[in-house]
Amino acid sequence: MLIDSHCHLHDREFFSEKQAEEMLINAKKAGIEQIICIGTDPQDSLKARDFAKKHEGVFWTYGTHPSEISNESEKILFRDRSEVTTEKERVAPVTTDRDDAGPEKYFSDSLLVAIGEIGLDYHFEPFDREAQIKLFEQMLQLALDNNLPVSFHIREAFQDFFPIIQNFPKITGVVHSFSDNQKNLKKILETTDFYIGVNGLATYNTLPTPPLDRILLETDAPFLTPVPNRGKINEPAYIKNISEFISTKTGVPETKVAEITTQNAKRLFHLPSTVLR
Repeated sequence: MLIDSHCHLHDREFFSEKQAEEMLINAKKAGIEQIICIGTDPQDSLKARDFAKKHEGVFWTYGTHPSEISNESEKILFRDRSEVTTEKERVAPVTTDRDDAGPEKYFSDSLLVAIGEIGLDYHFEPFDREAQIKLFEQMLQLALDNNLPVSFHIREAFQDFFPIIQNFPKITGVVHSFSDNQKNLKKILETTDFYIGVNGLATYNTLPTPPLDRILLETDAPFLTPVPNRGKINEPAYIKNISEFISTKTGVPETKVAEITTQNAKRLFHLPSTVLR
């Protein structure tokens, strides 16, 4: 059995409701046991929640993608910190009784398994480095306060990622869609306990391969469709292609790849025993 640890099947910009239902059927046929739908902003996160509530074996995360940062999203997530001056105040969690104060009211949901995707993305210019770092730190604190792992989105920003993470030594998580070099992979593996998200990118790019005990399989559907389905919209069933690729590259039987990566995901996200039905 396999787990898609990162997809966007709930997003109606990419999938109609009918398509999403068909893809769940395809996933079950392909041996996919569980799926995690990843939030990219506050509203999208709640759409992921609603989708998860309708389908056994589907879970969700709460996050704001660094490319989605805006004054509006920060206002929804956190109280105004424009006047604070200390680092402790800057990353302090929300403390207010207002119903619209922030995401804390959702954290009792047993289907919520992580904060994410959150992080830093310096790929497209212009980008607001300071705002991204500020929101990233706030979200890391939110994860700590609620004892949740993190799904990290880090692109061309590891120079800032590593110093920030050192200030949050108790954080657990997965570096989603790793596409950087061997040096940064080695540093992640040696200085943190984070898992590495491997998806379709690995099947058509030359990327370093993490050790199997640190890999989580993911599709990032609808993006990054793996070989041999390039040109089609990505879907959770294609986790099978990624598992096959890793098996071929490492020489480890596919059943063992599935077993280890599934246990990795269950361990990180504390997933219950419910499966797709």
